[in-house]
Amino acid sequence: MSDISIMDPNMVDNTRALARPGVLSLVIKDRNALYTAYMPFLKGGGLFIPSNKPYKLGDEVFMLLTLIDSKEKIPVAGHVVWITPQNAPGGHPSGIGIQFSAKDSEVARTKIETLLIGQLQSDRPTHTM
Repeated sequence: MSDISIMDPNMVDNTRALARPGVLSLVIKDRNALYTAYMPFLKGGGLFIPSNKPYKLGDEVFMLLTLIDSKEKIPVAGHVVWITPQNAPGGHPSGIGIQFSAKDSEVARTKIETLLIGQLQSDRPTHTM
């Protein structure tokens, strides 16, 4: 079972929403999964999202992000800045890196970095590096 889950993009809070490409409900269940997904080297921060769905660099994405044990869904807009294709060398999972928009980055980045205090300087591998 993965520690990062992506909900049906047509469902938000268990109610039917208009289908909009690039809308994800993302749940990160533990600190290790958050550490491996977080992309602190991006201006404003970002997240790697495992996915087999085709995306292009620059695609806009809107996320409803739930972190660890929180019930809060943090709305975050961003765009695709990283693509790891299927069967990438080094055993990295396929997926996309989303850079948080300047408007939304402060809240998401602050919450993530608070949860990762003491781990951000680690040299443990992540999904992207």
